[in-house]
Amino acid sequence: MSHPPCPWGYEKHNGPDRWYEYYPSAKGHNQSPIEINSKEVHYDHSLLPWFASYDPGAAKTILNNGRTCKVVFDDTFDRSVLRGGPLPGIYRLRQLHFHWGSSDDQGSEHVVDGVKYAGELHLLHWNPKHSNYADAVRRYDGVAILAIFLKVGKPIKREMKRILEEVGAIKSKGKEAPFPNFDPSILFPKSRDYWTYHGSFTTPPCEEVITWIILREPIIVSPDQMAKLRSLSMNSENEPFRPLVDNWRPPQPRYYRMPAKA
Repeated sequence: MSHPPCPWGYEKHNGPDRWYEYYPSAKGHNQSPIEINSKEVHYDHSLLPWFASYDPGAAKTILNNGRTCKVVFDDTFDRSVLRGGPLPGIYRLRQLHFHWGSSDDQGSEHVVDGVKYAGELHLLHWNPKHSNYADAVRRYDGVAILAIFLKVGKPIKREMKRILEEVGAIKSKGKEAPFPNFDPSILFPKSRDYWTYHGSFTTPPCEEVITWIILREPIIVSPDQMAKLRSLSMNSENEPFRPLVDNWRPPQPRYYRMPAKA
């Protein structure tokens, strides 16, 4: 008798080290995240600047799914899009979500020159040349993720406040709240410099369809802002509180891949 897939998570019994048991892609040769060694990054003069044009009216809801804090956008047409950089066309914004640690010295998924940041924000976009999102996640050029590191320090990025103000409404797993009129480009750092490589989703089934655009400059957050994220529970309302922390996958083997920069 075959067992149903185990609900994956970030604990010993269902964490990243075991995902491949149910999701064989997780053992592939194009997995993410990776460690970026800035001395080994190669210049690619064909790479362009990237641009995002987001419609604040596309923001719909904010939710806690027990694994992350996520904001969902309307992606039924090209209203919020990412283009340029390494991308072959426009990509539609579908959602953004966070990864963070139990302490300020870990939490990011990508690691830069041995440094782990306190968190990492992922803005997930898909290529509408494919018929729908479900189709895009099966295609090599299907998805683009813009990644931004969260670093604890001063002066802080005040724009994070809007998301974190809503965290109280989604304390437990399964909670969702309206989140209208939000333009995520207010979260971007000043510099548009980036690294790029081809990789995978960092959550199961870990499909290898992602063009990663990782911003080199982190945004600065406060200890209080990180504490807000750590105040979320991975359990439902009627279950004991269990802090939702350390929802990050460690770096995967890079194999032959070499990140590029413009």
